[in-house]
Amino acid sequence: MAKRRILCLSNGHGEDLNATLVIRALRRLDPTLRITAMPIVGEGQAYRKLGIPIIGPTESLPSGGFNYINFARFLNPRNWVRDKNPISLGRDLVSGLVILIWRQWRATCRHSRTCDLLFATGDIVPILFALLTGKPFVVFLVSTSAYYEGHVKLPLVLKWGLRSRRCQKILTRDGYTARDLQRRGFHRAIFAGYPIMDTLAPTGKAIKREAHCPLIALLPGSRLPEARQNLGLMLRLCQAIAARCPAQFEAALVPQLDAEQVQALAQSQGWQTSRTGALTQGTVTVGYHYGLFADILHHCDLVVGMAGTAVEQAVGLGKPVVQIPGAGPQFTYLFAEAQMRLLGLSVVTVGDRPADQAILETAADHISDMLTDPAYLQACVANGQERVGLPGGSEAIAQTLLEILATL
Repeated sequence: MAKRRILCLSNGHGEDLNATLVIRALRRLDPTLRITAMPIVGEGQAYRKLGIPIIGPTESLPSGGFNYINFARFLNPRNWVRDKNPISLGRDLVSGLVILIWRQWRATCRHSRTCDLLFATGDIVPILFALLTGKPFVVFLVSTSAYYEGHVKLPLVLKWGLRSRRCQKILTRDGYTARDLQRRGFHRAIFAGYPIMDTLAPTGKAIKREAHCPLIALLPGSRLPEARQNLGLMLRLCQAIAARCPAQFEAALVPQLDAEQVQALAQSQGWQTSRTGALTQGTVTVGYHYGLFADILHHCDLVVGMAGTAVEQAVGLGKPVVQIPGAGPQFTYLFAEAQMRLLGLSVVTVGDRPADQAILETAADHISDMLTDPAYLQACVANGQERVGLPGGSEAIAQTLLEILATL
């Protein structure tokens, strides 16, 4: 029997992560599968780390890909001004955005001829790619949720794709979205789980807890230089929090934001770097760590987040999250406000513009109040399970794909 082939299409860092988690589960369940990928945004590092062949060109654009993660907005110039940075969009266009998409589409057409099933993770772009190949496909709507508006907003192109007879199944990121789609006639919509909750096994490395002191996790994001700028805001926020209540601060950083950059940033703001992995200013200490994201999340009492997927994972673990807008391109007020609607009561966004000292002081007040509200903290646990879900999504989605393959 010929080996079965799956092509994964995705358009963003979080989408790549979800797809690769499903791939890991597929490999465990059926090691004979041949799996390839076309990451439409970024360089597809998540796939490359697994050794998954990339079938077309990839490139990191100046915006980090935010100008075309949502293809409907890309097609509407009015949204460039309202939702995106037009200068950033112009840089992407100069860098060859349209030509890149065309080359990726051509590669997808060529390679898909030998594939049995396409797995499109994201929104309009990968779904449109999958639809136009003429091959059977499964959709995972990672970027879409009924929580944003109370119902799923489906552009015409997306409706066309989801209603196609070639669309074998519509997987959603939460149960609320699946129910909304089913009510509207998309009977192939199901919620099988959210794979990002399968990446949070602690390493077991000890994080020393200070006695009688809440631990606050700092998540400045993963993309540079934005993550470095966000960390600078967080250091100022830590000072404001410490002036109100005792707290332990631990930052989870990506390797690209290395210790040399962290220390240079801290020193520019008057912090000392007396020992590896710690910054101090007066009586305030901020620890920073690499590779301990899951450990910090499990141990913390509250999260200060300026990230996307990492904030969703924190909410899924039942943690309260305070967001402060930055200068972007990702973590602006528009992004933070949308994330607050998506994730419900667990997330509080303070400020509607890039954070200044007044916003940081207000955020510190909120954090002090939240940490002393046991009813709210308990509500965050229930809300996280409802909005994000429990572990096990990767294997459930993988099993769904294998069942579909068996029918083709």
